[in-house]
Amino acid sequence: MVLTASTMLPLGTKAPDFHLPEVVSGKTISLDNFADKKAVLIMFICRHCPFVKHIQEELVRLDQDYGKSNLGIIAISANDAQNYPNDAPESLKEMSRELGFEFLFCYDETQAIAKAYTAACTPDFFLFDSERKLVYRGQLDDSRPSNNQPVTGKDIREAIIAVLNNQPVRSEQKPSIGCNIKWKPGNEPSYSG
Repeated sequence: MVLTASTMLPLGTKAPDFHLPEVVSGKTISLDNFADKKAVLIMFICRHCPFVKHIQEELVRLDQDYGKSNLGIIAISANDAQNYPNDAPESLKEMSRELGFEFLFCYDETQAIAKAYTAACTPDFFLFDSERKLVYRGQLDDSRPSNNQPVTGKDIREAIIAVLNNQPVRSEQKPSIGCNIKWKPGNEPSYSG
């Protein structure tokens, strides 16, 4: 595991579109699936990373609290499934069912979408407003597997509440910290350390 921070994509960046298979249903998902939503939260996660395991119950709570609201929620895993079989689509499907994820969970086999978002770690969060412009990127909260701080989702929740209530999202945002995305050999983006 290489400890990696978010790249902090510039605020105001337009959400790159995608067409990815959803691991539970097999359906192809795109931003169009969220056309009726005021905001979209895109989370880059995986199954094996201890940083994701540390917050996975909060991901369930986020979905319980906002999944039926005007917020679209989608998780994407882009890890190399050949070298990390726990992050293969079938394993992600099991994870989704075991944890009771109601949000869509897609697999980015080519890793092109992770690159388009400049995703660097798991977890990595991107929140877009009604115009699909980036208003938040970075951490869920200050909790990490070894710092004994409670997992609250404070940072992402504040951003979600603001955008859903037509309020500005604080521009002071902290990068997420986690495992690096497991790039396929030779497919590492220029921004990965």
